[in-house]
Amino acid sequence: MASRLMALWDWFDARMPSVGEEFRKHMSEYYAPKNFNFWYYFGVLSMLVLAVQIVSGIFLTMNYKPDAALAFGSVEYIMRDVPGGWLIRYIHSTGGSAFFLVVYLHMFRAMLYGSYKEPRELVWIFGVLLYLALMAEAFLGYLLPWGQMSYWGAQVIVNLFATVPFIGPDLALWIRGDYVVSDATLNRFFALHVIALPLVLLGLVVAHILALHDVGSNNPDGVEIKKNKDANGRPVDGIPFHPYYTVKDTVGVVVFLAVFCIVMFFLPEMGGYFLEYNNFIPADPLKTPEHIAPLWYFTPYYSILRAVPPLFNSQFPGVAAMGIATLILFLLPWLDRSPVKSIRYRGAYYKSALAIFVVAFMVLGYLGVKSTTVWGQFGFDAFFLDTKDRATWAARVCTVLYFAFFILMPWYTAKDKVKPVPDRVTM
Repeated sequence: MASRLMALWDWFDARMPSVGEEFRKHMSEYYAPKNFNFWYYFGVLSMLVLAVQIVSGIFLTMNYKPDAALAFGSVEYIMRDVPGGWLIRYIHSTGGSAFFLVVYLHMFRAMLYGSYKEPRELVWIFGVLLYLALMAEAFLGYLLPWGQMSYWGAQVIVNLFATVPFIGPDLALWIRGDYVVSDATLNRFFALHVIALPLVLLGLVVAHILALHDVGSNNPDGVEIKKNKDANGRPVDGIPFHPYYTVKDTVGVVVFLAVFCIVMFFLPEMGGYFLEYNNFIPADPLKTPEHIAPLWYFTPYYSILRAVPPLFNSQFPGVAAMGIATLILFLLPWLDRSPVKSIRYRGAYYKSALAIFVVAFMVLGYLGVKSTTVWGQFGFDAFFLDTKDRATWAARVCTVLYFAFFILMPWYTAKDKVKPVPDRVTM
């Protein structure tokens, strides 16, 4: 069998040798640092979840009806009557949250080890573009179940575009295709969700990987392994990605899939964070849910939106702050003035700033899930007049801390006392 497979490969390689050349370039002869740790699993896991979402999405579209009168019923049909339909739907819904979870951890790893710094600026830029495309993909897909939260969440998000000066109302009308979220909106969101955005995501993934493999992978020490090569021109601190890291990543994939299956089979709704209770009610344009909030992965930016007070009865300042909060990520390679990459050799300033940033981001995410009266349960009556003020001011403080992390970065990274970086990677 082995000899027959080799003969088949030789036949194929003789007619299309570029496949073998690309495999060697990006796998068997791509040398990665030998000190990768736990944080380097999440790049591969994000690719795995993307594949899972595409495959499960294809099967869902076979029975889904992008029609305002039939969409909710078709989802119920998938869940109740299609053989294995409930499994496909839960794979897709759990995969959506898992996608953002591994992407957030992947981005946090880049902040830990300075993977956005020279010469990897383009790798980071493609990664942020991927993140924005993923947010757009999730938002477009959020409307498709045509439940109460889907409908009203999309209504609120699209109406945010109407706050843009001069062009806002026309822009919102163009996005919806109607004066309200309707069948026209559902059809265009469906087309963008299943065709346009997946193609963009795949293209950005390829660009992200090509940019990474051209400059080489970073590592927990932030040492450039290409600077130390042996007589054959191979990095002395590098090992071939295949088979070493393909085997290692397989272990991470197995553990991830085990956790994924536990959530999918036993906690698919995750207490309303993955699948909200209001989305099991058909969309009703005449009845607004008591509390409208996006899914958990959007809530930090939703909190920033709510934290910024309106100006002249316009919510545009909050919308602008929310947009800037995402776009400022593009500037990270140029805001960081530290001479070292890895947090292992940075000083107390950056470590403290990153810790405060993470806490602020998580608090913003929590406040975005809850209503503005959520902090009433803690009984802090001495601080503010009512419970709404407590949550609002907490969100405002965290918003200031979020932006301060980036705005003050040129100062505290330049003043930080760093440790000497070793010439070679440490294990």
